[in-house]
Amino acid sequence: MNLQNLIVCRNILDEEIFTGAGDDFDTAAKLVERAENLGLSGNLYRSYLIYLLAHEPNLISTTLELNGGKIGESLREVFIHDAEILLPIFTNEFGNNYPVLNDYKPTVTNTDEAFNELIRRLEIFSSADELADVFIEHYRRYGCGDIATYRAFRWDKKIIGIKHFETILLDDLVGYVRQKELLIGNTTAFVDGKPANNVLLVGARGTGKSSSVKALVNEFYPQGLRLVQITKPQLKTLPELMETLRQFMSKRFIIFLDDISFEESETEYKYLKSAIEGGVESRPENVLIYATSNRRHLIRETWRDRHDEQEELYRDDSANETISLSDRFGLIIHYYAPTQAEYLEIIRNMLKRRGIELDAETLRLEGLRWEMSHSGRNGRTAQQFVNHYLGQR
Repeated sequence: MNLQNLIVCRNILDEEIFTGAGDDFDTAAKLVERAENLGLSGNLYRSYLIYLLAHEPNLISTTLELNGGKIGESLREVFIHDAEILLPIFTNEFGNNYPVLNDYKPTVTNTDEAFNELIRRLEIFSSADELADVFIEHYRRYGCGDIATYRAFRWDKKIIGIKHFETILLDDLVGYVRQKELLIGNTTAFVDGKPANNVLLVGARGTGKSSSVKALVNEFYPQGLRLVQITKPQLKTLPELMETLRQFMSKRFIIFLDDISFEESETEYKYLKSAIEGGVESRPENVLIYATSNRRHLIRETWRDRHDEQEELYRDDSANETISLSDRFGLIIHYYAPTQAEYLEIIRNMLKRRGIELDAETLRLEGLRWEMSHSGRNGRTAQQFVNHYLGQR
């Protein structure tokens, strides 16, 4: 192999493992170290090369992101040229003196869903063209690096992957069928590139509003959906966040504001209003804002604010300012506290998933006793009861 002839994959030249700059023992030591740190298995030369191409940005992956999954024919030909050079590693013809490196079994195997799917897809190909196309399709579907590895991110001047994101699915949420239908319909349109609305999930505490948004990301991750959570103080940085997300046009992002509300004296809501609608710079087409709140109008208002003797001269202007933020969410979904029957059904389903079935009377007595001594009737209280019941068995 003459790696000096690589064009778009030249970052591989920085790796002594492939350039032969070190001796055999040094190369073997580095490969084993990477295998243990990254959970790589099988032929380590091959696995590590796949890892590099999947996680280190190159001209192919960045071009696909910036252009919504499109790539020019000439750039594809250049990539095929590089694939031809790297072919001996992918076909396990790149030899070594240590048999253990040909079928390595790490202590802990890599669990990255996108990476493991790429490994499986690379088990069968017959030419450099097909090899290049497998990577192009991977970049198009999952992206490269952190954007492919993580489903959710936090914002701190850059997007930072959340390693331990909740694995909750929509099927895990009992009840609220209509609410889930509205969420799924809007999000499906969004990931399909169709018109979709920003969403406000509002209602009683503990009813699964935040869990519903997290579950959406787990359901639609293979279709390119990602979540970025920001806090109220970070709202003034929304323009910078949106400009960052504009660089990943082949992906769809939900900017998530959890349990959001404002006092009248707080001005951060003005940044949110501008970001949703009305700013000089348009919101990227690959971004929507989903927010949860216990308040329908988001901005706190008191009866004193409505008093005829208040200093505000034009009362209607003040009222419009207060409610205009929530009005900018095109889809408002209400979550109501469950009835007693619905509350008990939530508990029954949660226990059933753990292989436990209580008779109706025991379930009613135990579930209602727990409700009366806790914070009311909702999904969170039901989950706490189930945790207590399982812990006492």
